[in-house]
Amino acid sequence: MPKHPRNPLVTVDVIIETGTGIVLVERMNPPHGWALPGGFVDYGESLETAAVREAREETSLDVILTEQFHTYSRPDRDPRHHTVSTVFIGSATGIPRASDDARSASVFTEETLPRPLAFDHDKILAHYFAYRRGQLNIQTLIE
Repeated sequence: MPKHPRNPLVTVDVIIETGTGIVLVERMNPPHGWALPGGFVDYGESLETAAVREAREETSLDVILTEQFHTYSRPDRDPRHHTVSTVFIGSATGIPRASDDARSASVFTEETLPRPLAFDHDKILAHYFAYRRGQLNIQTLIE
């Protein structure tokens, strides 16, 4: 048995609803592409606190979390390492401004999503839009 077990890294992502769409950030660091605001949970930090912090750091928006959406855990979802991400839905007002490790931030609709999307965020957003249309019961989603 190894002395230091390898465990997945814990992350959070936030689907920020603005009233006119959802906020995505263009990543400054690899893997490049557009992504939901999010990142790693710090030691001693709750998932909710991490989600609000990461959203503020990357978009400059004060987000109010409204629900926990789903947890995504496929080992290949992040090409760098195995991550487990809990995705939240939240709301914010104002204009997103990129900060921290985001190159840019903008609001998109389902019809105007940019490409490429990083990680498994295309799947997460497909689930989210189906959920909002009433076509997906997130409680029964098993990957």
